Amino acid sequence: MAKYYLIDKTYEILDRIDSVTPGGAKHYFMERKQLKDEEKFDKLWTVITKKEYDLNQEAFQRKPSHQYEWWKDEPQGPDDEFDY
Repeated sequence: MAKYYLIDKTYEILDRIDSVTPGGAKHYFMERKQLKDEEKFDKLWTVITKKEYDLNQEAFQRKPSHQYEWWKDEPQGPDDEFDY
């Protein structure tokens, strides 16, 4: 069994459930929200696994491995690269 999260568009966890299938989890959350229209449900919320959520959180919090400092490669004067 896997743990599924109901998240909103700001990536906040609203509810959790242990379920065998993603479809079962989504059906459960739709019933909890008393929504029969799957399209409306999908516009407001997303159902993802705990593993997916954890991987996304890790990616959001991780700093880039290499910071490119583009301003150091730029010419110092406004016409340095022009040959008159």
